[in-house]
Amino acid sequence: MFDLHVHTTASDGTRTPEQVVAEAAALGLSGLAVTDHDTVDGVGPALAAGKAWGVAVVPGIEINTEDRGVEIHILGYFIDVHSEILRERLAFLRRARHARMARMVELLRRLGVRVSLEDALAVAGNGVPARPHLARALVAGGWVASEGEAFERYLNKGCPAYVPRAKFSPAEAAALVRAAGGVPVLAHAGLTPVAALLGPLLRAGLCGIEVYHPAHDPGATESCRLLAERYGLVATGGSDYHGPGHRAYGRLGAAVVGPEVVERLRSLAGR
Repeated sequence: MFDLHVHTTASDGTRTPEQVVAEAAALGLSGLAVTDHDTVDGVGPALAAGKAWGVAVVPGIEINTEDRGVEIHILGYFIDVHSEILRERLAFLRRARHARMARMVELLRRLGVRVSLEDALAVAGNGVPARPHLARALVAGGWVASEGEAFERYLNKGCPAYVPRAKFSPAEAAALVRAAGGVPVLAHAGLTPVAALLGPLLRAGLCGIEVYHPAHDPGATESCRLLAERYGLVATGGSDYHGPGHRAYGRLGAAVVGPEVVERLRSLAGR
């Protein structure tokens, strides 16, 4: 079985690509997709580890976008990680994330929370900076007791240190995945306003929706499955794993799909 939604320290996960692959091997998974937020830096190390552990690794990404104030994520599978257009766009998103982090830190300091940009970037390491890194810096500094508290008090939308992300639409993300030779899939579709998104996404080349996800209740899973069937989309699934102790989800392999799904994605990518 395959877990097609996994994060590493290349973005906001707490396990390195090598550790995630080793974990997958220990669980008996056939493979996984490394789908870090707005970066493909974890794919190479994961592929190398996959060869060592006998775990198939699908090169992937999760691109964060926004539509009418709602956060929407687009997964991309079997992308060409060396694609020039992909690399250029991801460089823009990385710069935007740095600027967003600096602004959030500025707002926190105005509130009397003396966290620094250096603190947050140190937590991110070589990964793409994201709100969870800032939340961990707040925990380390003793300003909050948990990452969850950091989000609830400061970092969630509507909170005093929240800063909107760079404007990038779901359709733009889907088109970028296609331009990079990959297969675009709507992430955790049961948590998104699919009806409003589907038309533009299909025109941009959407090929699948994530049907199986730990945050989907049975009704959401069935609705997504029927939607995939109606439009001929690939029904994918994954755990959205970010490492042990992460504030959401938490278990590698919590949602999986069979090898036939991976083969269909591979075929759509022409690999």
